[in-house]
Amino acid sequence: MALTRRQREIYDFISRFVDSHGYSPSFEEIAEGVELSSLATVHKHIGNLEAKGLLKRDYNRARSIDLVKPKGQLKRAFAAAAAANTALPFLGRIAAGQPIEAISNPETISLGDFTGAKDVFVLEVSGESMQDEHIVDGDYVLVERTNTARDGEIVVALVNESDTTLKRIYREGATVRLQPSNARMEPIRVPAENVQVQGRVIGVLRKY
Repeated sequence: MALTRRQREIYDFISRFVDSHGYSPSFEEIAEGVELSSLATVHKHIGNLEAKGLLKRDYNRARSIDLVKPKGQLKRAFAAAAAANTALPFLGRIAAGQPIEAISNPETISLGDFTGAKDVFVLEVSGESMQDEHIVDGDYVLVERTNTARDGEIVVALVNESDTTLKRIYREGATVRLQPSNARMEPIRVPAENVQVQGRVIGVLRKY
């Protein structure tokens, strides 16, 4: 249930507006606040946020938008949106062990440069099955939401409609092999109809 950049902007604007004024903004004020020219587009985003459980509306009163505090999966959606919008200083390139070149006018680099306009969500990794890919327990993976993937790509796969796993995918006739990147672990082989791709990994985040 990933949030788009615009949905996060609208949610944050409503939150700031309510904190400042004590009541929710009108659709016109939202459009002006996030620089949208179309009220229909605002209605669409509000409807999507309502469908995702992030706000409630009372259709019998004006200024009726009530925010819902995100939890569980919604927190992960917010993490994805925040990751896409974070800009960090980019100070150049460095060879390991060598001093960094001084740059007087540093640029910035945003995780949005990696995600682009893709529908991306974040998952926290549990376990060591992908350690040989340098994806370890506690890491966060950026996942592009898709139901297709090429052989060899790292995917989030739903198996037997009940279990999800992070593995490399290979199609072998009527069977799908979900291959761990850990020499101590065996691959998972299941009938192709029992595997549903839910996304493919496009990046890894790690905190130290």
